[in-house]
Amino acid sequence: MQLDEELRALDAHYRSMPPVAAMDIAIAGRDIEGDTLTLRAPLALNVNDKDCAFGGSLVSLMTLAGWGLVTLRCHQLGIDADVYVADSEIRYLAPLYTDLQATATLADGSGWAPFDDALRRRGRARVRIAASVPLPDGGVATTLRAGYAAIARG
Repeated sequence: MQLDEELRALDAHYRSMPPVAAMDIAIAGRDIEGDTLTLRAPLALNVNDKDCAFGGSLVSLMTLAGWGLVTLRCHQLGIDADVYVADSEIRYLAPLYTDLQATATLADGSGWAPFDDALRRRGRARVRIAASVPLPDGGVATTLRAGYAAIARG
């Protein structure tokens, strides 16, 4: 599957989930090596009573970026797998008053090689992902560190 096809399939999958579709998320970018995935969502659909980004939307966008990154990795390996969030830690550092953007990448100390090997050999694997939402001034609004599990189907 080509990169564009993979991203279109991932976008369609996101939009098939009603809560995610309501956020109006879009894929904003992916690097060539597949080590980062960036999603965005408009503030207008993800705003709280203080006119800043809703905390649930921030964590959802980061979680979905991580989930998408791991899902794309499984596709790259040619393995049809279900991907789950196993655990997560979120830090809210500052309010965000603009559109949301979250970028997910491998967490420090994690790598695709052990994940790839375990998924191929045992049909299940885990990987640590880090994600963040930047502020317009270059600071960080929110961070996530999460573990994701992939389990091959059939």
